[in-house]
Amino acid sequence: MVLPTGMEKTTPTNLVPSSVPVGPMQRVELPVLADVSVGTARGPAADGRSPAEKLAELDRVLRRYVEEGALVAFSGGVDSAFLVWAASRVSGGTGRLVALTTVSASTPELDLEDARAFAALLGVEHLCVESREVDSEEYRRNDPERCYYCKRDLFRLARRVASERGLAWVLYGYTASDRNDLRPGHRAAAEADVQAPLSDVGIEKREIRALMREHGLPLSEKPASPCLSSRIMTGIAVDRRKLADVAAMEAILRRHGVAACRARICEAGSASFFRIEVDPAAMERVLACRIELEREGEARGYRWVTLDLGGYRTGGGTP
Repeated sequence: MVLPTGMEKTTPTNLVPSSVPVGPMQRVELPVLADVSVGTARGPAADGRSPAEKLAELDRVLRRYVEEGALVAFSGGVDSAFLVWAASRVSGGTGRLVALTTVSASTPELDLEDARAFAALLGVEHLCVESREVDSEEYRRNDPERCYYCKRDLFRLARRVASERGLAWVLYGYTASDRNDLRPGHRAAAEADVQAPLSDVGIEKREIRALMREHGLPLSEKPASPCLSSRIMTGIAVDRRKLADVAAMEAILRRHGVAACRARICEAGSASFFRIEVDPAAMERVLACRIELEREGEARGYRWVTLDLGGYRTGGGTP
């Protein structure tokens, strides 16, 4: 995340710190993502409306939520950051808005840093609350419903916090683009009556990034950053040790300038190994730190550290 000058010293007075320690934010140059950089915030969308027109409609939708009190589930990713910003635009002096970030062993450290910095930049009240999905047997077994179990518990927690704060609505950053993906977590949102205003007004991911660029917001070029459990191949049990292993391997890659990366835990018989996924243009950087990666993987009990020549792709944790 590239922050405005002086941002590093900004601390929100209303931030509730989590019990999970967070180190200094690591900054790398993020590439402009090719699949989202097409178009501008003013160009027409497929349905004939421009992103700016959709943003105006979003303002109208969010105004009602914020007037009655809204809690936004804020992961620190692009979509939820945009939703927090859009809601803050209409909060005015009478609206009530809180951003909630849950923190656990599966939370990427940089996402927590980004969430804190972004909320501070906007002056939005930001709560960091420890979640315990990794303690759930349903979650740990890592079957295709893992995301459902996670979001179910997340939205229960969000509902509890919203009720304690007297907030009527819980919102999250599901977009129109997500409708075409398999999203078990969206089923949990529907069950909990959690609102998805970005999807409701038809805003797509590429339009979100374009609008964030136009308004000079940080995080517009941040790569997708799902939870660390998504790096563990479906069917391999999730535990805190594996999550720490993933975080350590990806930290090495980021130190060497690889912003978009996945260190996926795989199994072959009784052997566990890492499969590294990066954009093909970044593979030389991976090879430059291959000895460090191999030593780290071996020290953590992994047989091999491999580089996937197919490159980075979403959903790579699913067989």
